[in-house]
Amino acid sequence: MFDTSKRPFREVLANVARASLVLGLCWMGVDMASAQTSPNAAALYTQHCAACHGEQRTGLMGPALLPESLERLRPAEALKVIAQGRTATQMPGFAAQLSAADIAALAAHIRTPVSPVPVWAEADIRASRTFNPAPAGEPAKPLWRADPMNLFVVVEGGDHHISLLDGDRFEVITRFPSRFALHGGPKFTPDGRYVFFGSRDGWIMKYDLWRLRVVAEVRAGLNMRNVAVSGDGRWVMAANYLPHSVVLFDADLKLQKTYAAATLDSRQTSRVSAVYDATPRQSFVVALKDIPELWEISYNPKAEPIYDGLVHDYKMGEAIAKPGFLGVRRTPLDEPLDDFFFDQSYRHVLGATRPKTAEGSATAQVVNLDARRKIADLPIAGMPHLGSGITFAWNGSTVLASPNLGHSPGRPKNDRPPWGEGLSSETQGANSSAGAIDVIDMKTWKPVATIPTPGPGFFMRSHENSRFAWTDSMMSPTAKDTLTIIDKTTLQPVATVKEPGKTLAHIEFTKDGRYALASVWEMDGALIVYDAQTFKEIKRLPMSKPVGKYNVWNKISRSEGTSH
Repeated sequence: MFDTSKRPFREVLANVARASLVLGLCWMGVDMASAQTSPNAAALYTQHCAACHGEQRTGLMGPALLPESLERLRPAEALKVIAQGRTATQMPGFAAQLSAADIAALAAHIRTPVSPVPVWAEADIRASRTFNPAPAGEPAKPLWRADPMNLFVVVEGGDHHISLLDGDRFEVITRFPSRFALHGGPKFTPDGRYVFFGSRDGWIMKYDLWRLRVVAEVRAGLNMRNVAVSGDGRWVMAANYLPHSVVLFDADLKLQKTYAAATLDSRQTSRVSAVYDATPRQSFVVALKDIPELWEISYNPKAEPIYDGLVHDYKMGEAIAKPGFLGVRRTPLDEPLDDFFFDQSYRHVLGATRPKTAEGSATAQVVNLDARRKIADLPIAGMPHLGSGITFAWNGSTVLASPNLGHSPGRPKNDRPPWGEGLSSETQGANSSAGAIDVIDMKTWKPVATIPTPGPGFFMRSHENSRFAWTDSMMSPTAKDTLTIIDKTTLQPVATVKEPGKTLAHIEFTKDGRYALASVWEMDGALIVYDAQTFKEIKRLPMSKPVGKYNVWNKISRSEGTSH
């Protein structure tokens, strides 16, 4: 096993990531309804926090301490680490220096918006970039012996590390520190050699899986949703909540272009919900959270020109055209999209919109990217998590199966769902005591089945070579320890596996579909390897809250059983 965390650069990065964790938790420590910011809260921040996190809380050595960046962190854990510190990090405990009231006041202060709103401009992006060129004459081959296509990248959220796992032997090749709070799945280059990680506070890291080192880093924004890598490996795009922008880089993370996430007349701006690569279309597709538009940005140098505004027939070349290459092609929508999913043809986007109020309902729609309009509403109740949906052949058609974050009609809601780290506050009030998988025919966009599960889930996975799909119930207080296994032929549950009292979630298959790997989503967690046919446990590897694992081949081949 290669332990690159012992290298000086790795040590520095590890200390930064660990030290930045604790104070980043503090804003969630006290409910705003019960905590008042004391007059000296700003002074407390200046004294104890600003050196690492910046005067405007935009981050320096540590991450940004902004409400937008830290919305997913748990109150109980926050108070504990503020008072007691965190073992094996540079974060001290403040219980001996600050009273409980001061800690509460500091937590309340940090969770308030910064005024004026922090700015992260192109000059800041360029200044943040670091690049580590390969030594002259270095061989372009792995330092390890394993199948490069059957590697797993495992994100360990407990102590902010990444493990690289051999998917044949189920042994860790190396483990290295990551930035604070990685969000969204890592993205691979087409050859599987490089992987890009995106963090909540805007950092993108390019890592060489063959040579086991960081190639480049850059900060794209202050609060970032996710990153996408083009199908040809030449481009990387970042979706930001703050600032309201989409940012384009080359493969070495050099800034190429920024796009203001705004309406055509620039009167309204928006947070960016997500960006994904549509390789068959040679484009990135972008969803805006606050504006009812879907963007397509082509990286095909021969892309057709773009006609904005009122045009009788854009195919006739009327009006003034804009270049299609790296230009924004806008599709108007009825509602903004919070997240979305491609069908296998990449002609259609299936997207969901969260309810506007706690009493409201989520919506889901199908958008044809060629026609540039919505063609159907998806009949899915509750709150579908389409970003984790899968497709597979069934009864001569292709169906979409999607987990559901919320309740379906006739299923009671819990009054006080136990929200944990990694679950958005926007989803609060949505989970229920029972869950369901919605199955939709992708020819007719009509429901064909509702598959019961013990509780609402977040992830669903399968593989082309497997008859079964696996889904969790991690949103449920009583069934979070259960994975439900569904027969894709009968659309019926056939088995469950459990980890009593723990959270069991996020399945990913090996390249051949023979094994399914699940996460025990706890600080003292583990990666469990199951035989995908018998559902028996094969091996268990201790890990620190392994929030996700990603198989190189399944990702770069756009497997129907995993997210893209």
